[in-house]
This record gives sequence, C-alpha cells and structure tokens, in this order.
Amino acid sequence: MGSRELHPDQARDGGGASPAPHGIVVGVDGSDHGQCALVWAAREAQRRRRPLHIVTAYSVPIFAASGLDGGYATVDDSVIREGAEAIAKQAVEKVSAYDIDVSSSVENGDAAGVLLEISETAELLVVGTRGRGGFVGRLLGSVSSALPAHAKCPTVTVPLFCSDRLGETTEDRRVKAEQAKSGHRLVENVVVVGVDGSEQARVAVLEAADQAERLGASLRVICAVPQYSGSLAWVPAPMDRKALFDDIRVTLEAGMAWLRSHYPHLRAGYELKDGSPVDVLVEESRHVELVVVGTRGRGGFTGMLLGSTSDGVLHHAKGPVMVVPDREDPRLADRARFGPILGDAA
Repeated sequence: MGSRELHPDQARDGGGASPAPHGIVVGVDGSDHGQCALVWAAREAQRRRRPLHIVTAYSVPIFAASGLDGGYATVDDSVIREGAEAIAKQAVEKVSAYDIDVSSSVENGDAAGVLLEISETAELLVVGTRGRGGFVGRLLGSVSSALPAHAKCPTVTVPLFCSDRLGETTEDRRVKAEQAKSGHRLVENVVVVGVDGSEQARVAVLEAADQAERLGASLRVICAVPQYSGSLAWVPAPMDRKALFDDIRVTLEAGMAWLRSHYPHLRAGYELKDGSPVDVLVEESRHVELVVVGTRGRGGFTGMLLGSTSDGVLHHAKGPVMVVPDREDPRLADRARFGPILGDAA
C-alpha cells in the first residue's frame, strides 16, 4: 500500500512551492462525475504503477458593491477552502484500498488554469465530463471541454453514464433512465481509436496501442467516412465513394503494417465504416474500455474526423475518452516505408 498525504496550500502555510505533480492527476469537485473520474484514475494509476495526485480547485467570489461607495468586495475564503480540503480528504480516503501512492492538493484559482499548468508535468489528466452539485460547481464541465484542447499531456474524460461499470452509483435521474434503457452490456476488453489519415491521428494510434498493451486488450482502429463531405457532394456517389473506400483500405493496410512493426505482440485490426465519425465512436464507447482520439486532424480523406469530432465525442460518449495532444514521436519517421501516406488512416 502506498503513502497518502494531503498537501496544503504552501503559500497559505508559509512554506515553499510544492513540487509539480507527476504520474496520474485527477480533478475532483465532490460531484458524482468527479467520483467516477477518481475511480477510473485510481485504477489507471494501479495499472501503470504510477502515483496518483488528486486536485481540487476553488475561486473566491468577488462581488461588485452597490450604492455610492462603489467598488468590489471579496469574501473570506476560509469556509470555501475548508470545504475544498474536506473534498480532497474524502477523495484520498475513497482510493485508500488501491495499491498506489496518493497525494492531494487544494489550489486557489481557476480549475482549468490549474489543471493546464499541471499538464506540463503530468503523465495523464483525468476529469469528469461535468460537475453537478459540489461546492466548486465548475471544476468539471467547462474544464472537460477546454482541457483536452490545450493540455500538454493526454486527457481522459469519464462520463457519469459509465458509473455502473466503475462500481459507482448516481442519483441523476436522466443518467439512470438512460442506463436502464440501454440495459446491461458487457464491456469488451478493447481500445478503440478514431483515425482520419493525419499525422495527429497516427500519434493517437500510438498512444492507443500503448494503452491497449497496459490493459491486455486488443486495439480496434476505426475510420468512419461521412456520407458527403466537401467536393464529394457533387460527384456520382456510387462510383467515387467505392473508389474512395478502396483507397482508404490500401492506406489502412499500410498503416496497420507500420503499427505492427512497433507492436508485434498487440492484437490489432481496423474497421472502415460508412457514417458519421461522432455517431460511430459514441456507439463504440458504450461497450469498449476506452475510445481514443486526437485533438484535431489535418487533411486526410475526411478532413474533419478529429477536431469537431473529438469535441462531439467528448460531449456524447458513454464511456471514457482519451484525447491525445499533438506531439513528436520518433516512431512516425518510418511510416512512409510501409506504403501510401496521403489519406493514410493509421
């Protein structure tokens, strides 16, 4: 069992700056969404054998004064901070059964800004899709939209819909009704990654392959092509769409050969689907361990799979979604040796 400690605000206590967190970092705010993120992060920290750092952030409200003595007034932050510390302490206690090193901190500041700064040193950030209730209220929510687009490390968002697969409960009536409607379905030990032929997508594929190996899972590379996009809207659909799919398959095969050269023992395959990338990946998220996307796509055959798609998947996914930021990777250098790259999907 690892060590567990609660790190107070160093500035408040007169100490020096605390070291930047490494390993897995999770943002919590006392909401059910935050609890799901916490459990997923603890499991991931145990899988990776990495430390878990729990962060909660709060901002002190500023009120405009009324009357002739205009100005601004702030409230004493002691009560707010005590609430934040209580939530952090509860989070540490919740993951006490995991065989991991756990630390926590309470930060005074905007939650998105706090987590973005932490992403400079963290290995992975984990957040819920949005906050509900809880004293902070906005730690998760706007953060889960802003953070993946700007974070320096991969970010995982965990929706409340998958609370049952994490052993959590929720009183959210909408989520409970949706879970009941969907019924119980076993989660496949599969990591899915959405691709569009861009280099950004290839970076996401590599991260997804790493994650699949950690989970002992298989990897499913998916390319979904919308019915009509850009200049394809005016050409004869049957003929040109068939040619388009044939070209994509060639580059998918080349991309898979490249991937297998770096992950010879990974069980991996691809699927080429006709339909909206958002709809396809959201449906996949219902019954797989993780869906992985890049922050945005560049060029490629759809030209839109990552970017607006990653945002759409984040807002509607029924399972955890990892967003991988653009970065350099030496393994990208030999991709051209395996076949066509223009429009390549892996």
